[in-house]
Amino acid sequence: MSDSDQIDDLAPSLGKAEIHPLFDGAPNTTAFRKLRKRLVRETRSAIEDFGMIRPGDRWLVSLSGGKDSYTLLAILHELQWRGLLPVELLACNLDQGQPGFPATVLPEFLASHGVAHRIEYRDTYSVVTDKIAPGGTMCSLCSRLRRGNLYRIAREESCSAVVLGHHRDDMLETFFLNLLFGGRLASMPPKLLNEDGDLLVLRPLAYVAEADCDKFARDMGYPIIPCDLCGSQDGLQRAQIKRLLDEWEAKSPGRRQVMFRALMNARPSHLLDPALFDFAGLWPAEDKMRSNFPGDEVPNLREH
Repeated sequence: MSDSDQIDDLAPSLGKAEIHPLFDGAPNTTAFRKLRKRLVRETRSAIEDFGMIRPGDRWLVSLSGGKDSYTLLAILHELQWRGLLPVELLACNLDQGQPGFPATVLPEFLASHGVAHRIEYRDTYSVVTDKIAPGGTMCSLCSRLRRGNLYRIAREESCSAVVLGHHRDDMLETFFLNLLFGGRLASMPPKLLNEDGDLLVLRPLAYVAEADCDKFARDMGYPIIPCDLCGSQDGLQRAQIKRLLDEWEAKSPGRRQVMFRALMNARPSHLLDPALFDFAGLWPAEDKMRSNFPGDEVPNLREH
């Protein structure tokens, strides 16, 4: 029996003896079982497709308290529970000192579900509000400060990777942000080596739709904590892109998935970047172009 068959055979049974405690209280419905199977299948596919696993490693799983990070935490533990993810998992929440942040929610949740974890307090909120003018976009600086602290914690905990909950829609939105505002073709990589070369950044939810994360976390009744720093700011470029993609999806259902597949089907020879494709060295096999000119001289077309 293959590992895939193993997941399918166990999927209909959601009794406590068959699941990780993070799935306690899961809805006993066909719709939820299908959702869970899809999340497990897509997450496992991304992990395998992008070569994320090195048996025996330790992963620091970032947990913000949002729907995406809860989904990531649960599905990774499900895979580990099934024996399909041979790594050690350590959940980590970075309390960034945001006013009104419910500091006890995540520690209590993780402890009650038997999840190994570390809670870290660093007042990056004050740094962000000090550096960014009122009304400015805080997301970028907040993200950099959070990432730096996660790297530090990963090293302190002897982890080889920082694992983030970015999903398919995040990656697609980032692609369009770079395209329309940055003038480059780039997205979020599913697997990245940090600048110091000592840690990996992994995104196992690369194939997962945001809507599935949202439905899963809400169906499970996880205590979702909203982001008050960046998620509530109006007029963000990412919010504009999200609305644009929502409009396209409404007019042509399935458009998001088609565009996402394009990110996995790049053709450098049909783009315009000579660093990716050797256009200068592209000549017919019989070198007919050069045979029309004496010697080795090729005319400089820019002079005409």
